[in-house]
Amino acid sequence: MTTRLQKNILILSASVGGGHLRAAEAVELALGKLAPQAAVRNVDVLTMANMAFRRVYGKGYLDFASFAPHLLGYMYDRLDSPKTQRGKVAPPDRLRIAFQKLNMRPFLKLLRSEPWDIVVSTHFLSAEIISALRLSGNISVPQVTVTTDFMAHRMWVQEPCEHFFAACDESAAYLNFWGVPQERVTVSGIPIHPVFSHRRDRVECLNALRLRGDRPFVLILSGGFGVGPVEEILQAVLTIALPLEIVVGCGRNAELREKLLEQQPPRRHHVQILGYTTEIDRFMTAADVVISKPGGLTSAEILACGSVLAIVNPIPGQESRNSDYLLENGAAVKIGLLATLPYKLSTLLNDPHRLTRLKYNARRLAHPRAAFTVADKVLSMIKPEMPTDRKRSRT
Repeated sequence: MTTRLQKNILILSASVGGGHLRAAEAVELALGKLAPQAAVRNVDVLTMANMAFRRVYGKGYLDFASFAPHLLGYMYDRLDSPKTQRGKVAPPDRLRIAFQKLNMRPFLKLLRSEPWDIVVSTHFLSAEIISALRLSGNISVPQVTVTTDFMAHRMWVQEPCEHFFAACDESAAYLNFWGVPQERVTVSGIPIHPVFSHRRDRVECLNALRLRGDRPFVLILSGGFGVGPVEEILQAVLTIALPLEIVVGCGRNAELREKLLEQQPPRRHHVQILGYTTEIDRFMTAADVVISKPGGLTSAEILACGSVLAIVNPIPGQESRNSDYLLENGAAVKIGLLATLPYKLSTLLNDPHRLTRLKYNARRLAHPRAAFTVADKVLSMIKPEMPTDRKRSRT
């Protein structure tokens, strides 16, 4: 008699922006802590597509976000409102799925390469393909889907799927609207790196980062790719009369960092220009205000650190919906026009009661252990394999 005791878990994401990859990494790390004996494989499915498909699907999204954001928002809304019965998901788009399968043959091979106990998807591309394969009887692996924004979208609802993870109650209600039963939805929050799961002391962070701590601290983020009007945002912040501690995160954009380092800020401010850092949790915890786009993962990290998000340039679609959620719940402010940034930011920083209230609301909305919530549920769904008698199987 033999029993396969090791859990075999496949985590799938897609490099359409950085958030889906970071969510997948967070779940992988949480699984590693809760079940170190499990075999966990984390795969970006676009690395298993041909170059043309990868360029269109991945880089194409970034191009639309940069050069045609309103068109991207229009497409996002259209895909969220299919012409079908209210509250019912439309049948799978056979042409789209056939196109995906044609361009992602190594991914199809991966799905059949191991006896996966469960698949975790942090992007709907992999969830849609797996659902189609299950409906056609080609595979039978159970799957769960982890949404990575504060509002779900119809494209996330790919059935059959054993369980869904939502960022908040409103998102769960939207999944219910599209026919997902309440018992198959867990409000977990957005999975973020386990380093955010333990609350840090702000003074300890200030000291560790060698920040002054004698003035308001403003953190400007450009994301892992270092994109957006970061230079213009910094110039606007530098015009504020109140002395500030300012840190700018340039991610992996070395060209942007070199360009910002050439600037001569006013002497009343203390400015630091960062490249890629592994201490972003400390910087977020120390910050009074974080100026950033409202991506799902970044917003969830800021909430976990109890800082205030000042929203700039939300991409129409998922980021504008994230913005709505954070503003409605009093955990963020929005900088509509960069010309008004100095006024809005200085007004906020000169109002300690309002700043404290916003930070309290951020903590209230936070799910710092979301990755562990997902990992724990995933592990509970894996059924122990029944003992098998090899000798009997040979007869």
